Amino acid sequence: MAKKIPVVDISLRCLDQSRSFNVQKRIHEKIDDYSEYDFTSIQSCALNVFFDLSQEFDSFDDLLSISVLIPKVFFDLDCSLYLLEENRANKVATCFVGKPEPGPVQDSQVFCSSPMLVKDRLYLPIKGNKELIDQLPFNPPEGLIGMLEIFLSMNLTRHEKLFFEKYANRIGYQLHMRMISRKNLEHIQFIRTLVKDIGHNVIVPNMFFKLYYRRLEANINALGDLKNEMARILENLPRENAEYVSSQTMAKMDYIHTGLKDQYDEILRHYEQTSLFLETLLRRSHFEQGKYVLERKACNFKSQIIDPQVKRFAQEFKEKGIDIALAGVPDQEIEVVVDIGLISQIYANLFSNASKYTREVVNFQGEKNKFISYGWEHKSDYFGPGLHGIKLNLFSTGPHIPPEDRGNLFKEGFRAGNIDQEQGTGHGLFFIKEIVELHGGEVGYEPTPLGNNFFFILPLSDKT
Repeated sequence: MAKKIPVVDISLRCLDQSRSFNVQKRIHEKIDDYSEYDFTSIQSCALNVFFDLSQEFDSFDDLLSISVLIPKVFFDLDCSLYLLEENRANKVATCFVGKPEPGPVQDSQVFCSSPMLVKDRLYLPIKGNKELIDQLPFNPPEGLIGMLEIFLSMNLTRHEKLFFEKYANRIGYQLHMRMISRKNLEHIQFIRTLVKDIGHNVIVPNMFFKLYYRRLEANINALGDLKNEMARILENLPRENAEYVSSQTMAKMDYIHTGLKDQYDEILRHYEQTSLFLETLLRRSHFEQGKYVLERKACNFKSQIIDPQVKRFAQEFKEKGIDIALAGVPDQEIEVVVDIGLISQIYANLFSNASKYTREVVNFQGEKNKFISYGWEHKSDYFGPGLHGIKLNLFSTGPHIPPEDRGNLFKEGFRAGNIDQEQGTGHGLFFIKEIVELHGGEVGYEPTPLGNNFFFILPLSDKT
């Protein structure tokens, strides 16, 4: 039995509403336009086929192919399609069957807002929908999003040029819609990734606040109990003994106070880092552009990025018996132009992984040891002549990551075979790769004696 679905009439009254006037006017204008165009049957068929196939094929690349194949199939004209991106034009599709493709015309003037004939080539502007221009990822000049280049084997009549102008207009509309759709999909994917980053870098670490507050509450209560105990004892003691008891009690109170101060400092460090991460991940620019947007600043890498993360994880390492070995690390500070908040989260992820996966080994002296080490190394001309880099690393002891896993370490959701029972999402290293590459750098892993070394290399220049 068919399910009954209620029907609610929310339709527009197309024939008696004032808003329909402009639509009806445009319908009649279009009727007049097409009558004036007087396209041939093959030209009309070409436009119809283009429209049908642009709806049938979903991918952006298929639309590019359709755009250059229609002139070839219907009119035996070779052509190329260019799309503008910021300040350059990319040739994105071309169609030359059975003949070599001619070289490009070295003349930027062909990218203009009106049709232009250059030698044996007709250049037709491809414009976007002016009402939706602001939704594109760049600001197109005069609404121009591309150019259709048609190679002519003979002179075109005015009527034929008009047809190809209208054809270029239809390409522009379909491309514009597809570009917005692709941007929206990228935007949605970014937001999904951003949600994972917030969960991994903010929400999960923020759960430690609960533990910190419980510890702080226990010490505060202990201090209150001690205060009450001291008051009761002093009331019942002879005066000559009260001074001795008072000094003993004060020593205990000093011990508790020191513990409270240490825990307060730990909570403050955690708060400062959580605030930094929240402010970094929830920037308005990320959501507006659908991707991470760097806010580069010159910073002292050691004091502003590395040291705060070392202090933040120091107690956790201590509780797990993990030493921090700094032998061989240059005692110097480096200045790099980076996004401080995002790079700080790279180190937070590296230290978090080290806390979970560092294992005990027998060192070169035959002693059992469990430790991490971090440092950096200058890489001259790493990104090209005169373009130096800085290699930053975090080493931790333990068994090497299996060779078959190493190529997938920085992929989203991947977890290597040496994770034991440790909890994780496989997102941390992917986040590191994403942020480092956004800075124009590289990430990597290398097995070394006694353990594993994760590293990333950043340009020392702010040019990426």
